Amino acid sequence: MDFPSLKSIIEGLLFMAGDEGIGVKQLAEITEADLELIKDAVEQLRSELAVGGRGIRIAEVAGAYRFTTLPEHAVYFERMAYTPGRQSLSQAALETLSIVAYRQPITRVEIEEIRGVKSERALHSLVNKDLIEEVGRAEAIGRPILYGTTKSFLDYFGLAGLGALPEPSSVDEQALLEEQTQMLFEKLDSVQITLDEYKVKE
Repeated sequence: MDFPSLKSIIEGLLFMAGDEGIGVKQLAEITEADLELIKDAVEQLRSELAVGGRGIRIAEVAGAYRFTTLPEHAVYFERMAYTPGRQSLSQAALETLSIVAYRQPITRVEIEEIRGVKSERALHSLVNKDLIEEVGRAEAIGRPILYGTTKSFLDYFGLAGLGALPEPSSVDEQALLEEQTQMLFEKLDSVQITLDEYKVKE
């Protein structure tokens, strides 16, 4: 494997690792590359992000590398967090929300099995936005948290109740998730359009 390819793969792995990050040893195991080569690749990526004036950087936290945003941009992220409407929900958050909405009560592990990626950050974001909440504990090892939607979720999407959620038609697991997510997008769009029309009339 050539060095540029190694850097590209590491960049993708860092993106997938999310907040948990990924250590040098794990990167070496996955890529089957030498530890020193991994460190050189990470340092080059870190330098390229800094020199290029990019909006993300690579930080080392507790022995693991992960992508983080720049502290000096924090004010803009705060504005985004409090901006109403579709923009305030990332694709990951909306996918996670659609799973919780249609399959609640559900645990984080079950959500991650459906999505195929870590969902801790998306869940944290949705809890902070009061769109989902802890509704109990599963009867399983470790008693994992069960998540369900809130009243704010119904208000956010203009739903009278969970029975008003659009009914998906797909049977395939991945297609079903995509369809449910798209329907929530469309529902949110329609609510936003209605609100905008109301403001114009006022």
